[in-house]
Amino acid sequence: MVSPDPAKLKLGSANVLIVGAGDGNPLYSKNAENVTPIASITKLMTAMVVLDAKQTVDEVLTIDVADMDMLKGSHSRLRLGVELPRKEMLRLALMSSENRAASALCRYYPGGTSACVAAMNAKAAKLGMNHSHFNDPTGLSSDNMSTASDLVKMVRAASEYPVIREFSTTPAAMVDVPSSSRPVAFKNTNALVRGGLWDIQLQKTGFINEAGRCLVMMANVASQPVVIVLLDSIGRMTRIGDANRIRYWLETGESMPVAKVQPHRKRVLVKRRY
Repeated sequence: MVSPDPAKLKLGSANVLIVGAGDGNPLYSKNAENVTPIASITKLMTAMVVLDAKQTVDEVLTIDVADMDMLKGSHSRLRLGVELPRKEMLRLALMSSENRAASALCRYYPGGTSACVAAMNAKAAKLGMNHSHFNDPTGLSSDNMSTASDLVKMVRAASEYPVIREFSTTPAAMVDVPSSSRPVAFKNTNALVRGGLWDIQLQKTGFINEAGRCLVMMANVASQPVVIVLLDSIGRMTRIGDANRIRYWLETGESMPVAKVQPHRKRVLVKRRY
C-alpha cells in the first residue's frame, strides 16, 4: 500500500499508528513508542489466552463476587450469580466490553486468574510486545500498559482467531440472562460497528481516565486491510472522528474538509398591524 502524505493527516489522539495489515508497513505514526495505559484493549489478549487454553465453549461460568469491579466501581449488567456459557462470556467481553465477563473468563482459566494473567504476559513476550505489561484481564487497572507499536502486533495476532473477529464486530445481541424475565440487549461499544458504514474485521474500544479513550481496528479501507491504533483520545468523539479522518485520508490522499459552521442569523421582529 502506498502511503498518502502524512502531513495531511491531523489527529487528536495522542498516540497513533496505522500500518498495512498484510505487510505491517507503517503508513502514519505519532508517538507510537510511548508506553501508556490501554484500558479494555486488554480484553483482546484475555480472549486470545482463553481460546488458547481450548476449554469447552459450552461450559457454564458463574459471575462471582470476585468479578466485581472494586477498583473503578464500573457498572455491569451481569449480576452476581448469572450463569452463561464461556462462548457468551467471550462475546460480551469483546462486543460490549463487559468487565465481569472478562474477569470470569480469566478466573475459570486453568490455574485461575493469576495463571491467566501470567499467560497474557507470556503471549505478549512471544508476540514481541516488548513494552507491554498486563496486570488484570479487564483493563481496569492502569498498570495494563503498552504502545501503539505493540498493539499492532496484538491486533494482527488476534485477527487469526475467527471467534475474536466475529464477536468483536457483532453490532448487538439479545442475551438470555437467567436472572432476567426477558432477554437483555447488549450492544457494541464501537459506534463505527453499529453504524455499518465501515468494513471492520476486528476491533476493540477502551476507556479509563488514565488511558483516555482508545480504539484499535483492523479494517478494509480503500480496498486494502489496515490496522489502526488510536490511544489516549480526549473527548467522547475524538477517536471516532480520528478514524473517519484516517479513512478519508487513505481513500483520497487529502485532509478531511472541516465542516463550515453557518453564521448565526439574528431574528428580525416584524411588527404586524391588526
